[in-house]
Amino acid sequence: MGTHAKHVCRLAGLALALALAGCGANEYLGKPKEVDPNIVPVDYKKEIMDTLQHTLTDPTNVRDAFISEPALAPVGRDQRYLVCVRSNSRGFQREYTGSKDRAAFFFGGHLNQLIDATKEQCGNAAYKPFPELEKMCLGKSCE
Repeated sequence: MGTHAKHVCRLAGLALALALAGCGANEYLGKPKEVDPNIVPVDYKKEIMDTLQHTLTDPTNVRDAFISEPALAPVGRDQRYLVCVRSNSRGFQREYTGSKDRAAFFFGGHLNQLIDATKEQCGNAAYKPFPELEKMCLGKSCE
């Protein structure tokens, strides 16, 4: 076999290897699976508490905590599960800042966004007590 033929064989082998590697990658990577955006959130309380623990100035000793059940609500042209949360938490000086409503939006069954709620979002929410939020603490044990 001549030098030219060897190069052609090597290039053909390389092209075949790359083609096979590409097929294997597509088989494993493929298209991302589409997620149903409106899966009912199951662990919504835990996800909300985890987020509030990292966003509240003082996540301990929260008072007057209430939560609504997940309900489909309009978000732009779509509908998403919405949970409303009301609580009175402490600020930097450890003073209570007053009751505040938050809107928790879920996508694919998981918390996607937690924002200050508008009257349109949570003004008519059917709140029920949320004692888990009032008992939230930092560290391994609570006083």
